[in-house]
Amino acid sequence: MKGLTLLSLLLWLCAAYFVGIYLFVGGFLLVRLEVNRTSTCEDVLQPGEGPQDFCQTQPRFRKAVVLIVDALKIDFARFDPTRTTPRPYENKLPVLEETVSSRPTQSRLYPFRADPPTTTMQRIKGFTTGSLPTFVDVGNNFASSAILEDNLIHQLGQMGKRVVFMGDDTWENLFPKKFYRSLPFPSFNVKDLDTVDNGILQHLYTTMVGDDWDVLVAHFLGVDHCGHRFGPDHPAMADKLTQMDGVIRSVIDRLQNDTLLVVMGDHGMTDTGDHGGESQKETDAALFLYSPSPVFPGPPSQDEPDIVPQTDLVPTLALLLGIPIPFSSVGQVLLPLFPPPQTGGAVTRLSQLEALWINTKQVNRFLETYSGLAKDISPEILSELKAEFSRLSFEYLSTVREGRPPPPHLASSLQAYLTSVRDTCRATWARFNPVKMAAGLALLTFACLMCFVMSELSMVLTEEKRAGLKAPTAVAVTVAVGVAAAQLLARGYVEAAWCLAAGTFSSEVLFLWRAWRLNSPAVLKNGAKASKLSRWMSLRRLLLPSLVVLLLRCASLLSDSYVIYEGRVVTFLLLSLALCIPIHLNWNGHLLPPTPDPLKSAGLLPSPTLSPAAIRKESSTVLGCLGVLVICAYFSLSFHGCREEQGFCQPSPFLSPLSRLQDNQLKNLYYILSVISLAVCAYLLRLCLCHYGNLNSSGRTAFTARWILPLLCICTGLHWAVSATPEDGFRKLAELIRVAQLALPRAAFGLLGVGLSLIFVDPLTVFVKTRTAASARSSALPLPRYRASTGISPQAELRHLIPQIYQRMRRSLEDGELSGGAEEDNRPAVEAYGLGTVYSAPVLLFCGLLGIGLLLLHPEGMTLSFLLLLLEMGALLHIHASSTTLSGSPRSTSGGFNVPWTPVVVWSLAATQFFHATGHLPTFPSIQWGAAFVGFPDGHAGTILPAFLVTLNTFASHILFAGEKMTFC
Repeated sequence: MKGLTLLSLLLWLCAAYFVGIYLFVGGFLLVRLEVNRTSTCEDVLQPGEGPQDFCQTQPRFRKAVVLIVDALKIDFARFDPTRTTPRPYENKLPVLEETVSSRPTQSRLYPFRADPPTTTMQRIKGFTTGSLPTFVDVGNNFASSAILEDNLIHQLGQMGKRVVFMGDDTWENLFPKKFYRSLPFPSFNVKDLDTVDNGILQHLYTTMVGDDWDVLVAHFLGVDHCGHRFGPDHPAMADKLTQMDGVIRSVIDRLQNDTLLVVMGDHGMTDTGDHGGESQKETDAALFLYSPSPVFPGPPSQDEPDIVPQTDLVPTLALLLGIPIPFSSVGQVLLPLFPPPQTGGAVTRLSQLEALWINTKQVNRFLETYSGLAKDISPEILSELKAEFSRLSFEYLSTVREGRPPPPHLASSLQAYLTSVRDTCRATWARFNPVKMAAGLALLTFACLMCFVMSELSMVLTEEKRAGLKAPTAVAVTVAVGVAAAQLLARGYVEAAWCLAAGTFSSEVLFLWRAWRLNSPAVLKNGAKASKLSRWMSLRRLLLPSLVVLLLRCASLLSDSYVIYEGRVVTFLLLSLALCIPIHLNWNGHLLPPTPDPLKSAGLLPSPTLSPAAIRKESSTVLGCLGVLVICAYFSLSFHGCREEQGFCQPSPFLSPLSRLQDNQLKNLYYILSVISLAVCAYLLRLCLCHYGNLNSSGRTAFTARWILPLLCICTGLHWAVSATPEDGFRKLAELIRVAQLALPRAAFGLLGVGLSLIFVDPLTVFVKTRTAASARSSALPLPRYRASTGISPQAELRHLIPQIYQRMRRSLEDGELSGGAEEDNRPAVEAYGLGTVYSAPVLLFCGLLGIGLLLLHPEGMTLSFLLLLLEMGALLHIHASSTTLSGSPRSTSGGFNVPWTPVVVWSLAATQFFHATGHLPTFPSIQWGAAFVGFPDGHAGTILPAFLVTLNTFASHILFAGEKMTFC
């Protein structure tokens, strides 16, 4: 029952954490209601005309060619002839500026601003539906599902337009069976710069000269993949942009007069080639519009927009191609593409005012439908918008009926209304739920407090007679049944999250109340009178430095500035808490040897358990390891990345893979440093195992340390060398290099799997040596042979074999004393090597192998950071062991367990610190997608394996520190 009670309490604690996280996430992640309704031709009514006139009239353009150059940021499209030493990506698309300058009535170039998140799937959704995706949609970027909202592709199909697509296969997942003809190519392999682009070019020109299409969509990926692999400042980027320049020129030469060309980027990229966030470099792409026939009244004027939102492309293309605007669009038509009212008719060509009126009616129809379903728009704002639309509608319709010229302010008033609706929707869909977030934080706070109370009451929790703490578990089980009943009674008017929160909170309060009662002296000391002193001492535990630092860590997450500089904040808290350890030891008189006391020498007072020499040794270990910890933490700051909010921050040069470096000498230097650091890591690991005698064994774990560990390091070093080789550097060895890029990391993964399996199957590293004479004298107790055929599992042997070896050695020593120490060299009859680290040695080797495997998923320069991580782990382990020895506190209590809070908090802070020290940040652009292609240069057939590899790369520090925590036991 003791184990069952403890297990049930731990499961209940985990459930409390999950409920708190679920409630917080429900208020933090932004979601919106999707309106699954479709616009029709009847919705595009113009005053005094039949219901089908709009769709039956001749559109401004009969065809359209849409070229999407993924990650074409506006800096790539600009041309500056005054730059004497341009960067690799500058002035590589001169066709855009040349066309705008020479043909001002036929072309325009605009900055094209995307709404975050700037990931490909969300951007495609944005410029086809005209809606504003939220951040919760970013999880679907690599498992794209079909778009259910009304969109341009659906409307084109409804109108009988033949849409031909070629390029990124994400479109095929978003619009299944919507294309007249489709030529998708795999898009996930960011190291492949040419497959998608070359596949498009094989079909693009032949399709254009044919007459079996109305809208042609081509999505190029080479520029985006080049940014992910090399960054924008690389010759490969110049080559890709030059290729795109030639493609655009060829497409322009093949266009007909009734065809519109749209060249655009779906998002931009940072200086490191990443995207996904909301910085201006990520959101500002390029939009180029061109037609062989005149489209614009003249050169760009001051009335034209400086920046075009991506949502504005949807209504603009819809009206130019003669199809209804998608139902959920909140975009605004781009007026320069439509003639002023006095120069165009309403039948042959939409004027600016008519286009604005159709756009306004569509947006108002969506607003009325959405507000009736979602109920999340403020009633005051909604009434103001409705009143404004009624006023504009009356003014426009009266102008049309009376046949008089429209007032000058009407167009600007319609634009202001469209802008107000879009801003209202953006603010509504970006609104957090503070009540849910606060409730989630409260539940998590109580859960952390319960975790502390459970560790402090470990003895109470493990006693079978203490059944009082089983009540919260019963309450938690009852809550699971009560949620369904509450939903039934409330008929869905109360969210299940609130029912779970109420049940969890009540069980937490009940647990803390019962724990307070059980911690009183009246319960713990056979009915003795309770005193306030005991509870006051319990309250003082809440002021431990570890808990204070933990609360400061939680409080720092509520401040934007502290979140931006989270890596440095965590480093400061880590060092502060580590410095408290020797201060606490010195405060209690454990750090320095005690002064001689005559009473202790006379035996009148108990003597200290440690000799002065042992105290000096352990104190020196604590202070020396603390110095190592400070040095490692300081140098780890050199490997941090930069957030977009940090302004002029420069990311660490070690974050760039060797393949991005163009200076060969610098590349060789980084490679040598990486290999040396890897060798030092392996050497320190083996040195530690050898020092404690764990390599004297002939078991499988020792075999792993002797052979698999160095072979794994060799494969890793060779893989780095092959990956850093330029693609055009050794053309004759190209096939061999490709095979090596595939074989070396897979061989490393295979060695890693074999090594970890051997450690798990046979973790014992104890070598027993028996003296012949002693064996003859003490044959009454047979010595168990290492890995003898016992018929029990290795985990059982860890419980039974080690105590038997200890008893055998103790019997050997006793027999030696009875025989007068017959051995000449005074050595015992039984020697066991590696017995002191029998539990920690396999864990250490396991984490070491796993660390090298995780290092394989990181850039080569991160080897130095992993070396610092290994040194910091060792320093923390020795600080904990020496401080425990000096303080004289037991590692565990009889029949229970003891959780030392200070090393646990230090360990968790160190894990977060090295999350930042390995180049990671809690932002989308910092995700290192290249980890998904280590050992798989040709890509993956599915998304599970690449997602698993990226997860291992992202949380490598937490995985390693979690494994090393086992050595505390």
